[in-house]
Amino acid sequence: MLYSQLPPLAEQPVCRMRSLRSVALTVPDPQASADFYHEVWGLTTVDEDRDRFWLRATGSEHHVLDLRAGDINALGGISFALGTPREVDEAAIALERLGVPLLRAPGLLDDAGGGYGLQLVDPEGRVVELSADTFAVAEQEPAGRRAIPRKIAHVVLNTTDIERTAQFYTQILGMRISDWSERQMTFLRCNSDHHVIALNQAAWPSINHIAYEMTSIDHFMRGIGSLKTHGIAPQWGPGRHGPGDNTFSYFTDPAGLVCEYTSEVAQVDEDAWLCRTWRRTPELSDQWGTAGPPTTTIRTAMAGVPDLGARALVTANADYFYGATELVAAS
Repeated sequence: MLYSQLPPLAEQPVCRMRSLRSVALTVPDPQASADFYHEVWGLTTVDEDRDRFWLRATGSEHHVLDLRAGDINALGGISFALGTPREVDEAAIALERLGVPLLRAPGLLDDAGGGYGLQLVDPEGRVVELSADTFAVAEQEPAGRRAIPRKIAHVVLNTTDIERTAQFYTQILGMRISDWSERQMTFLRCNSDHHVIALNQAAWPSINHIAYEMTSIDHFMRGIGSLKTHGIAPQWGPGRHGPGDNTFSYFTDPAGLVCEYTSEVAQVDEDAWLCRTWRRTPELSDQWGTAGPPTTTIRTAMAGVPDLGARALVTANADYFYGATELVAAS
């Protein structure tokens, strides 16, 4: 059933998310991944605790990447900013009224970045954190023209039901759909950036890739050059996408997860933007015509491995209002 034909989940969203803060990943060798993102990718290790590492970019967030130890590659969670602790409390009340399971009730967070927040579970078991009052850090200017990511631009999630997952993130969490790529992908925003989350229809839930925004197209190209000096060539790119109009160049990290440099993400004027459906053609996947088709290697990496997430909690809740138990059983 199409997104527009699904019965509504809620009369209004439970919150207004301000931005994408950070992404947590579990990987078999977090030290190797941390070394790559610190020494090669351009992030800075801001804190660590045995086999867990927090890395920051040059923006105002304490960290943008949280690396943890796990048996397989998996999404540990996605963190979004709310305005105040009161907004967190109000979101919790609304979520509990709707029957959305909370992994963590509102309270002080024991994460390295501090703050006050809650954690919920989405229809496919992903952990979503809503937080406020995290530790403040001063924005950093890149050292001259050195290629350093400014923030996480977006996270692309593979989903077994793009329509229902999109419905959850829009109707429950208040995101807006910027565009569709036929019915294969949809691009969701929570601020003026064209998308901070994209959903990709797939055979199983997993993480597709994480994109890191560079300050300018010059820094974007310098980042590609910097990786080449480390013997790492792009596996797809450089190019410029159609939806989002952003530049792209894709790589894989030591865990085999896909990471992207991007820049010049389209900005949305809420009063003027019209959502459109893009055709899936080579010239719209890359407007420059420089990248060529994605290789089998990068497609395989983007498919990821099935990610069970927090499904034990979801399956235990037989009354889970949006039928997540059906999604779990089907995947």
